[in-house]
Amino acid sequence: MKAYLAELVGTFVLVMGGVGSAVLAGHHIGFAGVALAFGLSLLAMVYTIGPISGCHVNPAVTLGLFLAGKFPAARIPGYWIAQIAGAIIAAVILYLIASGQPHFDAVASGFGSDGYGARSPDHFTMGAAFLSEIVMTAFLVLTVLGATDVKAPVGFAGLAIGLVLTLIHLVSIPVDNTSVNPARSIGPALFAGTAAIAQLWLFIIAPLIGAALAAGIYAVIREPETVIAAAKAEQALPTEQIERRSF
Repeated sequence: MKAYLAELVGTFVLVMGGVGSAVLAGHHIGFAGVALAFGLSLLAMVYTIGPISGCHVNPAVTLGLFLAGKFPAARIPGYWIAQIAGAIIAAVILYLIASGQPHFDAVASGFGSDGYGARSPDHFTMGAAFLSEIVMTAFLVLTVLGATDVKAPVGFAGLAIGLVLTLIHLVSIPVDNTSVNPARSIGPALFAGTAAIAQLWLFIIAPLIGAALAAGIYAVIREPETVIAAAKAEQALPTEQIERRSF
């Protein structure tokens, strides 16, 4: 239950920090500022709740870790429920704050929700948004898998993951406001009207496909456990034995 609660809190912070920056300060900080807010939110949470839950804060990341053999199937439903709940709670609080501004309209403003076509910041098509979400989610999940690998430098995973999320948003905010996270999409969409909800399917399905793609790529490029174990055993041998084996 502590891990589930940590995922709820982490997703809350991600949505409050990232979507909140778009809704409350977007016209001041621009796309670059919003991208940085998402990256900093995730970076902070990796170091805060990572030791408790692994800091997935994203159903696509949870799926990718499962497909890569790094997460048990039995815990997926609990993580997904906690992540979606955290996103919805953040959206509720953000809506209450934003409503304090005169003439605020969540539907007209989009409320930081994701969308394509007329709801895309630069009017990208559904196909463009779908492909973007698959590729960008694959970037994110592949980085998570690699940065948390046993061979990766210890203590730097948060930097890599936070920076890649910033990069992803810098590239794809103009396309569809960037999801790469079904929970992040669900929360704001509930307040952004029927058009946002009607397009929500894309921002659930495409990130999950991207996560599966990343897990497949990771399985191909990563050295097998047998190779890693052999390398460690080689390093443990005395120097004279290694020299004899080299001839």
